[in-house]
Amino acid sequence: MSIVTEYLDARGVPYEVIHHDPSMSSLEEARAVHVDADHVLKAVVIATRAGRAVAVIPASRRLDLHLVREALADPCARLATEDELQSEYPSIELGGAPALGWLLDAETLIDPCVLESDTLVLAAGNRTESVRVQTRDLFRGEHAAFVRLAAEPESAEMSER
Repeated sequence: MSIVTEYLDARGVPYEVIHHDPSMSSLEEARAVHVDADHVLKAVVIATRAGRAVAVIPASRRLDLHLVREALADPCARLATEDELQSEYPSIELGGAPALGWLLDAETLIDPCVLESDTLVLAAGNRTESVRVQTRDLFRGEHAAFVRLAAEPESAEMSER
């Protein structure tokens, strides 16, 4: 049982656990679970003046840090370092951050394009387990800001990550 499945169980949200070969990124996760990267969530932990935020976009897209800073009204927001992640979230494996910021006591920002998929796959807190869940069930009743975070596909190479 993972932090994500425990949370979903507590909320009565149906899900499917997918065990797979270790993956270090959301794109590797998509390949490992044989799902189009548009339907796999990428969660990026952001260090802000107020603490932490989690930016959620499809694995197929690149995070635009300028849009994140704008959404957070924090020009100093940056990607959290691996050392910070390991120190603050020792039960979460690197590459396995869940797309549910509230599990990390972090503000949650979700790109609206995520809602275009009926079903989503997200990391369960480790590199070998993912969870498939209905989009409407995953975010129902949760406090999250839905704001554009992903770089436009044609300008993705200009994004910071």
